[in-house]
Amino acid sequence: MDARLHVSRLSGQATVPPSKSAAHRAVLCAALADGVSHITNIEYSQDIRATLGAVAQLGARVVEEPTSVTITGRGSSGGFVTVTRPVFCNESGSTLRFMIPLFSLTAQKVRFTGAGRLFDRPQAVYQMLFDRQGLRFEQTPEGITVFGRLRPGGFTLPGDVSSQFISGLLFAAPLMESESSIEVLPPYESHSYVDLTIDAMQQFGVKVAARARKNGSVMYRVAAPQRYTASDFAVEGDYSQAAFLAVLGCVIGGINVIGLNPDSQQGDKVILDILKRCGGKFKPIEGGYRFERSLLKATGIDLADCPDLGPILFTLGCFCNGNTVIRNAGRLRLKESDRITAMQEELKKLGARIEVDGDTVTITGVALHAPAEPLYGHNDHRIVMALAVAVYAAGLPALLRGAEAVNKSWPAFWDTLRGLGAKIETE
Repeated sequence: MDARLHVSRLSGQATVPPSKSAAHRAVLCAALADGVSHITNIEYSQDIRATLGAVAQLGARVVEEPTSVTITGRGSSGGFVTVTRPVFCNESGSTLRFMIPLFSLTAQKVRFTGAGRLFDRPQAVYQMLFDRQGLRFEQTPEGITVFGRLRPGGFTLPGDVSSQFISGLLFAAPLMESESSIEVLPPYESHSYVDLTIDAMQQFGVKVAARARKNGSVMYRVAAPQRYTASDFAVEGDYSQAAFLAVLGCVIGGINVIGLNPDSQQGDKVILDILKRCGGKFKPIEGGYRFERSLLKATGIDLADCPDLGPILFTLGCFCNGNTVIRNAGRLRLKESDRITAMQEELKKLGARIEVDGDTVTITGVALHAPAEPLYGHNDHRIVMALAVAVYAAGLPALLRGAEAVNKSWPAFWDTLRGLGAKIETE
């Protein structure tokens, strides 16, 4: 889909979508629980639909309503159902990595399929763990096949890989025969996402003990067997999505962003600290924040614990006076697109000055201009949204191709911008 973005005057109030990270975790815990769980404030993005489909194959019963879902969990007494077809994860890395350890507990041969770049993303951590236990783990460009039941014990994982591997093991550990320990070695990146996993597990009745060790690692201990128990779960608003509107608000002013929990433990809430360091002006309002036009200055940013903010921070750097330096950006290359290359290519069409040196990106704030050719979304929801913010913040017209990629995480993104006054034609 093409989106033709016209010069527009944006202001007003917008509600952010529910946290995709929290929704994945709540759906999974509910599916494993004894009883009926109600999950409210949910949006059926492509990623969440992938997780809902996967848990149904584990034996959960899923009933969808417009903004909520009721899940009757498989429980711990009925055993796993027979897996009769491949588990389709679409482009959702969370779905794939959360489900691999759980489906291994069925002791069946299970095939995982997907779309886009999903199987270009590294899975070496699971390959290593399965190999060590003598289990089958085969990856091709078309999918992953596992066969064999993961056994409890001591797991050691590097901390500089996706936290989804750690979360996947945590979800499965209480369903094993005896206690497991998971040691995460330093440097421990994306720690906050594992905290979200543990918070969800504990809300569904599973206990996880965490302890920092003198060597800098973190040790998690999970007693087993434990039972997940049904719970009602309200998904809070998503700070990683709020970041797009927050940056837009600090450049043009007059935007209220609501639907946010001010006490959230989401790691991407760090966008507020980053904006504050850049001189961004905002204040709390009921249910969120009001962002005002600000004279923004460059700062240094470490992406190690907030990689999902990468694309919008590229955009932010374009509007800051000076050189914005983004470090530890390497994992951006392993997402739905190579986000470093994609943002560099597309923002340069707007006149941006971006230099890349390994995992470090330097963005020099300069005046942007209308692109002489269409912008391209690289089949990546966060690239599309970050480019749209850049265009409207700079007050420029542009044609953006691949605009439908927002359906992966925020299907209502274009309608949200229209609600703020953006003139958008889609075709």
